[in-house]
Amino acid sequence: MCGILALLGCPDDSQAKRVRVLELSRRLKHRGPDWSGIYQHGDFYLAHQRLAIIDPTSGDQPLFNQDKTIVVTVNGEIYNHEKLRNLMPNHKFRTGSDCDVIAHLYEEYGENFVDMLDGVFSFVLLDTRDNSFLAARDAIGITPLYIGWGLDGSVWISSELKGLNDDCEHFEVFPPGHLYSSKNGGFRRWYNPQWFSEAVPSNPYDPLVLRRAFENAVIKRLMTDVPFGVLLSGGLDSSLVASVTARYLAGTKAAKQWGAQLHSFCVGLEGSPDLKAAREVADYLGTVHHEFTFTVQDGIDAIEDVIYHIETYDVTTIRASTPMFLMSRKIKSLGVKMVISGEGSDELFGGYLYFHKAPNKEEFHTETCHKIKALHQYDCLRANKATSAWGLEARVPFLDKEFINVAMSIDPEWKMIKHDQGRIEKWVLRKAFDDEEHPYLPKHILYRQKEQFSDGVGYSWIDGLKAHAEQHVTDRMMLNASHIFPHNTPTTKEAYYYRMIFERFFPQNSARLTVPGGPSIACSTAKAIEWDASWSNNLDPSGRAAIGVHNSAYDDHLPDVGNGNLDTTIIDNVPRMVGVGASAELTIRS
Repeated sequence: MCGILALLGCPDDSQAKRVRVLELSRRLKHRGPDWSGIYQHGDFYLAHQRLAIIDPTSGDQPLFNQDKTIVVTVNGEIYNHEKLRNLMPNHKFRTGSDCDVIAHLYEEYGENFVDMLDGVFSFVLLDTRDNSFLAARDAIGITPLYIGWGLDGSVWISSELKGLNDDCEHFEVFPPGHLYSSKNGGFRRWYNPQWFSEAVPSNPYDPLVLRRAFENAVIKRLMTDVPFGVLLSGGLDSSLVASVTARYLAGTKAAKQWGAQLHSFCVGLEGSPDLKAAREVADYLGTVHHEFTFTVQDGIDAIEDVIYHIETYDVTTIRASTPMFLMSRKIKSLGVKMVISGEGSDELFGGYLYFHKAPNKEEFHTETCHKIKALHQYDCLRANKATSAWGLEARVPFLDKEFINVAMSIDPEWKMIKHDQGRIEKWVLRKAFDDEEHPYLPKHILYRQKEQFSDGVGYSWIDGLKAHAEQHVTDRMMLNASHIFPHNTPTTKEAYYYRMIFERFFPQNSARLTVPGGPSIACSTAKAIEWDASWSNNLDPSGRAAIGVHNSAYDDHLPDVGNGNLDTTIIDNVPRMVGVGASAELTIRS
């Protein structure tokens, strides 16, 4: 993933303003450490920080059409770029970059071309013929994007908050599936699938159709000119990603360049559930497996960096982002620039444990729709920014547009959890890959209970975070929380601790409004808490808060925390990050 920044319609076209744009663009350099570019046309500035995945030698940005009248800065991957090039035989392309098609598509089809793109993207396009501009964001919001407005009439667009928060009077999240046109003066939703209306579908479940749709989603994401691997937690979703990738990697261009043996990566506390399960899956699939361990203290030490990069104060996002942030640094140090990951499955199939209590298929389906629409504020935000912090790209096949259409067209009665019929969470997905003749995974992995990433890396991770917050946030501070933070008032010491750090980096009111809020149980929406009366007394986004569902649900209280005493066994200063991989060079101690 790259970093883009655009300043549009600024009345100041001085050298000082260009220097300021370059300075702000450098705040995004972690997203694109391979090259920097800027284009200025009067009072329009388009800047780019490149992470080179496709055509590393000639795909530097900004990109142009043939006569250079249309300019575009892009963050993303366009998986059908070769097919789109074939639709425009009279166009001459300057590079082999997958994003090169965007300027040409606009020239050929106008603003309505966006839905033709199969991929993930955020871009800003400038038409110098009339000084109009167009910005757009992918369907689900896998790539981050923000928009802001200056008092001088300017419009700012940036991949991250830190690119514009100091120079805009107001800024906000650029909504997924939308475009912003200067010609029409505002936003328009270009992504309009059937499921978006939340009408309950009635299509019968066909496991082979679902399986093939996912395989296609994975295969198209093998498009790369750089070394890559898969993130493997040992849970259902990442294991299916790894299994399908390993099965279809041979014979691809990527295999010819980098070898047919897949590399997999996992992170966790010593002895965590994920490390054990991931190791077993890796052995089964024959991947070159790289295992990284961290201590609770390692994670706590990284929290400020994590909040700066992830740009949120949401508790569950920070909990899960921290181990991913640490792992991404290790992965990048091995020379890998792209990974395939399993985000999105739980939203599509009702995989979170609280879905066990869904009262009927209508509420089940509505909840999945709401979860998908909010992904850009949670898991997509985490997966993109935790990896991009180190110049690593994460691809998420479960959020492929076509796969979403297939998954969300299934009658939700098939997705409902029914213990009397042996149907656990995500049963339709598990059944689709339950192949006796050519198994994708061992049975007990295929039917492993859902673990949220922040739980699976080791249960003492969340316990340790709570203990740390208990030491740094007093009861008196909590009494005044509603006065200090009237918007999204933190209700726990852990939330208060994260909020203090966030406000230090991003003090503007617009910044705090970009983060979602409200009560949650095991990552539910606020509405789903009504499914079980006992949940309102146990609000926590961890999967272990789903008491009566999770096999390792929380005890009544966390020992040695309520009284303010930190359990030293949780965050004791033990040896720091350790890598275990295919060669001795991967074992790193400090």
